[in-house]
Amino acid sequence: MLVRIIDIPKIKDRRGNLAVIEKDSIPFKIKRVYYLFDVPSDAYRGGHAHKKQVSLLIALSGSFEVVIKNGITEERIVLNKPDKGLLIPTGIWRELENFSSGSVCLVLASTEFEEAEYIRDYPEFLAFKGGK
Repeated sequence: MLVRIIDIPKIKDRRGNLAVIEKDSIPFKIKRVYYLFDVPSDAYRGGHAHKKQVSLLIALSGSFEVVIKNGITEERIVLNKPDKGLLIPTGIWRELENFSSGSVCLVLASTEFEEAEYIRDYPEFLAFKGGK
């Protein structure tokens, strides 16, 4: 599984669009849903990787940047459309920053919360990735 943008199915309507996540629209079963809001523009969120969890990040409102690191390369991805989600597989370091005013980041996760499943130290992450 690769880090990639997923198009979320939407229904266009003159009264407003409707985005739908169901069945096979994402490649995992959702076990947890949470969202970040009222994040100051100079704040930093994330700063971790997961050993088991797959995540889908969606900018429901506003925008923010996701810095993705796989142990070798780094990529910066701007999320700013509620019908686009960033799929982050296991073993990928993520940092969220540059939140616009009023932004909301929705996270769909494949696992329930389990602290031991997180890698919160970057050198430990590099060791987990095999010293890459």
